[in-house]
Amino acid sequence: MLDRHVVARLPRLSAVLLLSLGGTALAADLPDYKIHPGDKVLLGLYDDPKMQPVEITVAPDGKLAFPLIGTLTAAGKNVEQLRIEMESKLKKFVSEPTVTIAVTQVNGNVAYVVGQVNKPGALIMNPGINILQALSLAGGGNPYAKMDSIIVIRGQRVLNFRFSQVSAGRNLEQNVELESGDVVVVP
Repeated sequence: MLDRHVVARLPRLSAVLLLSLGGTALAADLPDYKIHPGDKVLLGLYDDPKMQPVEITVAPDGKLAFPLIGTLTAAGKNVEQLRIEMESKLKKFVSEPTVTIAVTQVNGNVAYVVGQVNKPGALIMNPGINILQALSLAGGGNPYAKMDSIIVIRGQRVLNFRFSQVSAGRNLEQNVELESGDVVVVP
């Protein structure tokens, strides 16, 4: 049986192990990172040889399946919340379960840049980027871009972004952190 201090550190140890094996435990050290559909998570039950760690892609509906538990919603939860929920459900079958979870790929944390940019398309936010960074990743505006008329569509809201103001160091509050599903439109 392992010392309590070692058991308490298992999620961090899992992330370190993943990194040493060439994985990309991108969100492991970000306790506030929320899991998204399309993200890959490594799930394991400590000290149970029958339930080896397995990498699971979170389904488009935000759910994943795990033995004994069945299906549960992972999207919108951070790693700690998901771990607590899984351990609570596993207590029916395993005494003192210790679940280890590591986000190995953040494929579901995506924003889009469309319109008059050099490289329009989806951007995987790893784990987060602001508007200016998204424009940079999209190769900047092309010669026809109206950089002072950029908008971000976030659900039913529209956020304005004036490139000349932000690039001059003014009105920096416009340069918001993008959220999954945001669409940056460069007319």
